[in-house]
Parts: sequence; structure tokens; C-alpha cells
Amino acid sequence: MRHVITGAELSPDEVRALLHRAAELKREPLSSDALAGRSVALIFQAPSTRTRTSFETGVFELGGHPLVLRADELQLSRGESLRDTARVLSRHVAAIGIRTVSDEEVIELARYADVPVINMLTAGHHPCQALADLLTLREAFGELDGLTLAYVGDGNNVARSLALVGALVGVRLRVAAPAGYQLEQLAGVALTDDPRAAAYGADAVYTDVWVSMGDDPASAGERRRALGPYRLDDALLDAAAPHAIALHCLPAHPGDEITEEVLYGDRQRIWDQAENRRHAQKALLELLAG
Repeated sequence: MRHVITGAELSPDEVRALLHRAAELKREPLSSDALAGRSVALIFQAPSTRTRTSFETGVFELGGHPLVLRADELQLSRGESLRDTARVLSRHVAAIGIRTVSDEEVIELARYADVPVINMLTAGHHPCQALADLLTLREAFGELDGLTLAYVGDGNNVARSLALVGALVGVRLRVAAPAGYQLEQLAGVALTDDPRAAAYGADAVYTDVWVSMGDDPASAGERRRALGPYRLDDALLDAAAPHAIALHCLPAHPGDEITEEVLYGDRQRIWDQAENRRHAQKALLELLAG
């Protein structure tokens, strides 16, 4: 049984083929019926805009039925185990996606499921976002091998997934973050506390929110003070390569991690990223459950 929990479960050839297939599905959204007559369970233990709309629409376009399950609609909210939930859902659906804070919950669900489990987001990993980002970079630059991606701000789940999945196809990642917010050292990732050094000559500059879903709201003020020098603005983008694009996985907070000028300007591919979630996830569903 194949699951995607971190993205590292995929091989380099699988990622390349998946991105090629995602591009095909983007050109012809209704060309596949890989999920015809079947359902996919989508468990949301946390709020969602892009993940829900992209997965729900994508399953429908593959001919399937998206079974959206919120936390308060499942017996999980009354103490039923993830083990029992996995066993029951596996009797009814072709795959299970889960968006939650805890990585351990996804691992537990996958341990007992008889169908593929996809991590739709946890505090530790966001592999579906990374696949959409690679598709966006592929559209912008053609080849991925040898591209340099600079990530500035909080070294969070998105940075980690970009490191793990990007390395499979030769994308070099630099992460600029202050002490206490830096990503752990991963193979092939260059770490710095200097955002301009990370951005210098890069093909793309990426950022994410400073206060994420799983962060303590009481820490918001301190996080903004620490991360203030890492704002993605025109000056930072100017430090990158002349053709560089700005990326953001959204939701965005203009004035915090990104300026309004960059977010809505002509040097970004942010809204392409948001759309590409659907196409990349459809290709992933085909691979795992089709």
C-alpha cells in the first residue's frame, strides 16, 4: 500500500512523471476517469480554503465523489480511535486524505488503512503543496534540475517539504531564517540567517505566513518582530536573478511576510501555485488510487 506522508516516499522518476501528468491534466481537466464510481474521504481537522477546494474539485474531475468529513462530523470527536476510523473508511473509499496538525495522526491512520493515505497538511509536512510548487516552477522555467529556490521566513512544514521533495528532482534550496525559526539541517539545503544571501541569484523567492495554523496565538507579536527582516518585497526580489519569480503558498498577510506590491504584482506566480494544487493532487491520486 502506497501512502504519501512526507513526500519522500516518492522516487525521483515518480515525481517527474507525476509533474508531467499534472501538466497534461491541467491542459485537459476532464480527460481522466481514474476515480469513476469511487469515493475519496477528505478529513479536515483544521480549516482550509485551497486544500479543500482543490481536492474536492480534483476528485470530481477524476470522476469520483469527494466525501468531505469535518472533525465534528466523525466519531473521532467522541473518542473513536484512528485505527478504527481507518478500518471503517477503507471499506468504503479508494483513498483517504487528512488535514490536521499532528503528524502522528497521519502516520497512525496510514498504519491501519487498507487504502492510500495522503497528508493534506500537518505541522511537519505539506507534500501536496511542494508538488504544486514544483509544477509551478516547471511551468516557469521548463527544467527543474539545477534551479535555485530561496525560502525566507519561518522554516516550517512548507520549507521542509520543499527540501525533501525538491531534492528528488534537483532543486537546490536555500533557507533564510532567524535563530529559533530555522529549519533543521537536511541534505542539500543551505541554511543562513541572511535573506539577501539566500535570495542572491535565485530563480525563485518563496515565503509563507509568519503565524501558522499550529502556532500559539500568544507568540504572534514575538514572531512578527523576529521575522520582520525576512519580508518578501521588491528589494529582496531584486537580489535574485533577473528572471526570478515570487512564490507564496497562501493565505497571505500583506505587510507581514510579503508586500502587497509583490503579492499582486507581475513578478509572482502565486495564483498559479494555488491552481496547481488541483492538478498536482489529481496526478497523485491517479498514481496512488487510479
